[in-house]
Amino acid sequence: MPNTHGPLVAALLYDGLCTFEFGIAAEVFGLPRPEMGPGWYRFASCAIEAGPLRAHGGFAIVPDADDRLLDAADLIVVPGWKGADIAPPPALLDRLRAAHARGARLASICSGAFVLAATGLLDGATITTHWRYAEALRRRFPAVTVDEASLYREADGIFTSAGSAAGIDLLIEIVRRDFGPAAANSVARRIVMPAHRSGGQAQFLERPVGPRPGAAIAPLLDRVRAELHTAWPIERLAREGRMSRRTLERRFAEAAGMAPGAWLTAARLEAAKQMLTETAHPLDAIAEAVGFGTAPTLRRHFLVQMKINPTEYRRRFAAQQAPATAAG
Repeated sequence: MPNTHGPLVAALLYDGLCTFEFGIAAEVFGLPRPEMGPGWYRFASCAIEAGPLRAHGGFAIVPDADDRLLDAADLIVVPGWKGADIAPPPALLDRLRAAHARGARLASICSGAFVLAATGLLDGATITTHWRYAEALRRRFPAVTVDEASLYREADGIFTSAGSAAGIDLLIEIVRRDFGPAAANSVARRIVMPAHRSGGQAQFLERPVGPRPGAAIAPLLDRVRAELHTAWPIERLAREGRMSRRTLERRFAEAAGMAPGAWLTAARLEAAKQMLTETAHPLDAIAEAVGFGTAPTLRRHFLVQMKINPTEYRRRFAAQQAPATAAG
């Protein structure tokens, strides 16, 4: 049955379209996801100028609708832009202002920030874009503050993101706000997101499942994950894996890309994040269940790795909670 009542996402199309940036929006919001239920996003591409339109790579574009669709959209995505010195059409800016006034959200990927800044809606706000465009954005729109260190920013329902990959982080964050952490993690797994994103801030999205480790060590890692509450000194890891300590360390480096101790801490943090967002257990109980032992130890590891304490993480990211911005 076609989806007829989920949030309507409109992604802009223009001549010279940034193909990858548009593909991000289509991947996150446009793929059928029956496992999400009938209220999942509706997605449409929206031409803001007359054709013929072409995208980077020589693709001809056939839009789903013209710019009148923006009047009904719940979320409008600007997937990049033609150039820092190319002014957006006045009619487009008017429609974006009207959409925001009626409560629609606006989001840009990479150089799409130039379009949103041109509306004037971000005057006095802090926004982000790809670092290579940051100075040009400052010069062109001196009323905004440009933070090129963040992967994404939000100001009054208007989202901006850095380079193309940061657009994925932003759109996954929007999914999490709309449908909760489980849905966001499901989408991230389909995209095969990396385990951690840096960029001046710790990313708080649920970590998707990584590649399956090498066969020699995978059973050991599975067992450790199932028994995180117990002590796993490196001697025990080597003994349980039936290998020498040196071999164990080499296998961890090959399969997990980190030392055994670092992997164990990361696994415990992931388990703690899941319990924080999906249960009401107190911090002491969570710390014991994942092997950190005490709440102070859990807090210390959280602050080092996530730049936030567990209580604040729970407040932001537990289901049914209204989260704060990623770089606010």
